[in-house]
Amino acid sequence: MVTVLALVSVRLYYLQVMQHQEMTELADRNRIRLLRVPAPRGLVFDRRHRPLVDTQPTFDAEIVPEDSTNLSETIERLESYLGEDHVADKIADADEEGRPPYEPVLVEERLDWPKVVALEAHQLDLPGVSLEITPGRHYLYGKLAAHLLGYVGEVSREDLIKQTAYHMGDEIGKFGLERGWEPFLRGQAGGEEVEVDAVGRRLRVLKEIPDTPGESVVLTIDLDLQQAAEQAMEGKNGALVALDPNNGDVLAMVSHPAFDPDVFGAGVKSADWRTLMSDPNHPLQNRVIQGTYPPGSTFKIVDSIAGLQEGSLTEDTAYSCAGGIWFGGREYHCWRKQGHGTIGLHNAIVRSCDVYFYDVGQHLGIDKLAHWANLLGLGLKTGIALDNEKSGVIPSSAWKQKRYHERWYPAETLSVSIGQGYVAVTPLQLAQLAEMVANGGTRYQPQFVKEVESLDGGVAKAYPPVVEQHVDISPETLQIVRDAMADVVNGPGGTAHKAALPGITVCAKTGTAQIVGNKGSLVAGEDEDKMPEKYRDHAWLIAFAPKEHPQIAIACLVEHGGHGGAAAAPVVHDVMQRFFQLYPPAPQTPELTEDRANRPAIARVLEDDTADETAER
Repeated sequence: MVTVLALVSVRLYYLQVMQHQEMTELADRNRIRLLRVPAPRGLVFDRRHRPLVDTQPTFDAEIVPEDSTNLSETIERLESYLGEDHVADKIADADEEGRPPYEPVLVEERLDWPKVVALEAHQLDLPGVSLEITPGRHYLYGKLAAHLLGYVGEVSREDLIKQTAYHMGDEIGKFGLERGWEPFLRGQAGGEEVEVDAVGRRLRVLKEIPDTPGESVVLTIDLDLQQAAEQAMEGKNGALVALDPNNGDVLAMVSHPAFDPDVFGAGVKSADWRTLMSDPNHPLQNRVIQGTYPPGSTFKIVDSIAGLQEGSLTEDTAYSCAGGIWFGGREYHCWRKQGHGTIGLHNAIVRSCDVYFYDVGQHLGIDKLAHWANLLGLGLKTGIALDNEKSGVIPSSAWKQKRYHERWYPAETLSVSIGQGYVAVTPLQLAQLAEMVANGGTRYQPQFVKEVESLDGGVAKAYPPVVEQHVDISPETLQIVRDAMADVVNGPGGTAHKAALPGITVCAKTGTAQIVGNKGSLVAGEDEDKMPEKYRDHAWLIAFAPKEHPQIAIACLVEHGGHGGAAAAPVVHDVMQRFFQLYPPAPQTPELTEDRANRPAIARVLEDDTADETAER
């Protein structure tokens, strides 16, 4: 017994005296944890400072593997309560990335209430598992402006390599505004020193370092106008973008179909991701900047400006339209089979005569046409601060030689002159075209952020207008084009009567873009409505208003919608009507006011007079 007691005494002396420092550190390390507290992301407001995106408390499940004496059993129980089978994979991935001992592993975010109750009720059966209340991103209006706002997701391995300030489990902007303004929105994480028991349950907070919330971002879009645009596009695939022609601010941006950003905040499930990726309508694509389409007859505005500025066209230039034109051994048709007769520039724009602009294109030539299209912003990226913007295509003789190693054939110019052939543009580019006609030739960089607000409510960063280019277009040319665009909506034979507003002169141009491969798919005499939807034409409308002092410029595309005047004009009408309810136009001179007061009645008479032609169109 003396020998045994002596050995015990020696062992106790060794542990309590000689190993005192090391044992104390081990005990404290097991009892006291340093936890990182993520900061809430900054809020997102519309131009009237109404919240669009905020942060709400959510429950996340975490596990510290070292706190469990039987990890495999704990994992099995946890997966049964969560209804998931990825906990072991999460732990393995974290260990591969070099997780330090006792650092928690995030296994599931944004738990619903039944899962929260299950984990809390079985806490003693789940050593090492804890519930953490963390700030979760919440998009107040669901799919509204989803492609502009973007979404957040858990930081990836690639993100951790590039961004050393992030830790496993952190949220990071993945798309849209959330990605572009990540440095302002993310905030600064805080920390806590907490005491835990043997199974990792929190007992008390010993020390706390407060987090710093992210800064807020104020957008240029108007919530009411955005909602009106979303409602007008309901049930349609396509895009709509509205700009302020006086500074380039984005007032509304819609891409349909859209997606729910909240799906990504909790870590998108593989089934949800497969659904999104396999959807033939491509809901993740931002059609405003990534969709490239033939512009159809909206391109005739480019023809007109180019011809007038180059001197190959005047306001009095007239051509004869008999329903088509023979060139290069084949006939190029006008949309109106019986033709428009002898027609001048004004009526050619109003009635959208194809034959007239075939002649305009021939006299200009492809290279001058391409030059002016580029000057007016087509075929060029707009510079908007969103990822993966497409530039589209404006063909020229040099472009074709480089792309196809072939020379340009004069007959191809005819197709380009009516916005077909190789031409492809984005809706945002056509909105800029309307903007330039409205403001006199200035192309602004489109911006959707007005300012970044600091935590004290001041302006941390402002975004003044950025002029990309000013094109020297004569006032005479602009007046000719504007007058014709006004009669497209309000004049006899106009193709966009459905965009008319009482008391406000709307200027517009319709476009109907053919889809490659639809030739011959419609049986002679068959109604186009009976054609399969995928073969129907795209419907365009570009517009601005009021004519004299423009406040809004719009481009609207309805995929496979048919004719621009029938499908796109009502959408633009609804958006503009809501805009002028929110921002009434300034009072005009008595003469102008009297003229506009009479215009709705005149427009109704003109619409009745041209009903047959509009129906045929």
